[in-house]
Amino acid sequence: MLDVRKLRLLRELAHRKTIAAVAQALSYTPSAVSQQLAALEREAGVPLLERTGRRVTLTPAALTLVDHAETILASLEQATADLAASRATLTGTLRIGAFPTAVATVLSPALVALSHAHPRLELLVTELDPATVPDALRTDSLDVALVQEYDYVPAEPDPALDTEPLLEETIYLAALTATPLPEHRDGSWIVGTPGTLCHTMTIRACQAAGFTPRIRHHVDDFSTVLALVAAGQGVALVPELGALTPPPNVVLTALPTRRKTHLAYRRGTGGHPAVVAARAALRSSATTLSATLAHHPTG
Repeated sequence: MLDVRKLRLLRELAHRKTIAAVAQALSYTPSAVSQQLAALEREAGVPLLERTGRRVTLTPAALTLVDHAETILASLEQATADLAASRATLTGTLRIGAFPTAVATVLSPALVALSHAHPRLELLVTELDPATVPDALRTDSLDVALVQEYDYVPAEPDPALDTEPLLEETIYLAALTATPLPEHRDGSWIVGTPGTLCHTMTIRACQAAGFTPRIRHHVDDFSTVLALVAAGQGVALVPELGALTPPPNVVLTALPTRRKTHLAYRRGTGGHPAVVAARAALRSSATTLSATLAHHPTG
């Protein structure tokens, strides 16, 4: 009989590529991960890993087993959700992840609604970059989270997760004058930290306009980004939720680029009462916000 915990380790290795990364994510030692995967190979009766020096790759049999693991883990999540649905009162802990601009605008109203409707449900919020959300959901660090994709940075499908559309925003060029994007090819740019979706989006949007931006500052907080733009330190691309209250001298020029926010949760958990309640509250909050933005567009 194959061990579910070992299957989870194999699934994570398929996503994270190295045993060290799996160990760090799941709070194991690398040797413990290697031992568990070796035991899984013995249980499976076929080679699962190919070792070249210190690197490992998954065999075709291992990739097939990963596909089965996704289905098995989702079924276990569904069983847990079905049991929770049989309880009369919604209790326990719900862990929600959101990116900074969504915490105040989308998540906070949803938290108020959830607290009023389900006072015995403990709500725990983690602020994090959307690029790290899939890993946090897969490893059971979060139950529900908000993920993003930009027109120039589409999201990669993750077989461990289910997603649903939540919100769509305009991307603005923040500068001291109302000028088209290509006119800033020789100027200074303020972009996010490398590895974040905002950083990748800015690079690709500029490249689509025919140039690579000359980066002067790396900043992730959009209030700080706009303050630097106001101080003449460069220009930046800012999503609508990050540009609701720009400094008076900053001009926001709408671009055709969009940021799309989705709700995400592990496969099989969509029917869990706590996840159902969170989805409903977040959808209601996003609908209200979208109506507000439509009547009072930024800029």
